[in-house]
Amino acid sequence: MRQQLTVVTGGSRGIGAAVCARLAVEGHDVVIGYRSDEAAAHEVAEAIRAAGRRSLAVRVDTADERSVDRLFDSAAELGTVTGLVNNAGISGPNGRLADADAEGMRRALEVNVWGYLLCARRAVRDMTGSGGGAIVNISSAAATLGSPGQYVHYAATKAAVDAMTTGLSKEVAADGIRVNCVAPGTIWTDFHEDPQRPAKVAANVPMGRAGQPQEVAGAVAWLLSHDASYTTGAVLRVAGGM
Repeated sequence: MRQQLTVVTGGSRGIGAAVCARLAVEGHDVVIGYRSDEAAAHEVAEAIRAAGRRSLAVRVDTADERSVDRLFDSAAELGTVTGLVNNAGISGPNGRLADADAEGMRRALEVNVWGYLLCARRAVRDMTGSGGGAIVNISSAAATLGSPGQYVHYAATKAAVDAMTTGLSKEVAADGIRVNCVAPGTIWTDFHEDPQRPAKVAANVPMGRAGQPQEVAGAVAWLLSHDASYTTGAVLRVAGGM
């Protein structure tokens, strides 16, 4: 069995960092794509190396085609890319759509949709003809809940991710590439504008609590594993019942 080499965008913190740590335990070499927090990215990379796996941290703007190509070119220095976790994302402005800043919404669309498409396109190009691979897109329960009064535009970007997962999974199945999606609910990370939001929404979650990044990472690791070899086009909801 060939060595697994997975690119994780937004891998320096939150869900992305938890995914990187879990994949190292599962035997993956990991390339961490990060936007701005270089120190955090290198800390994650060191933890991966301490677990006995190889790692690189590469600065990337996933909404920029040339930057995405540099990320994957750097990953190729470690070997053949077998996996991609499309995780880099931003919420954009919080509040009612009527009050939302247009530039903030545009940037959220660029990162959450355009960035996912660019990364997936390059991953498919690299995986086709090289033994195939697996892509896991990080969506959100917001894609079906809509997030009214908070960030409708963000929910719309995640609905696009779900649609992208469905279509691309069918398009590349014959090339030996699986494409799946994990849709987290409210998770304890620094993603939230209000750091205490996970505690505040817990009463509305059927399980009575917000989730932990490690719980999302476990789902991602499974979808990248051989145990999920007959799974493609799935949207796996990790949202405590929401």
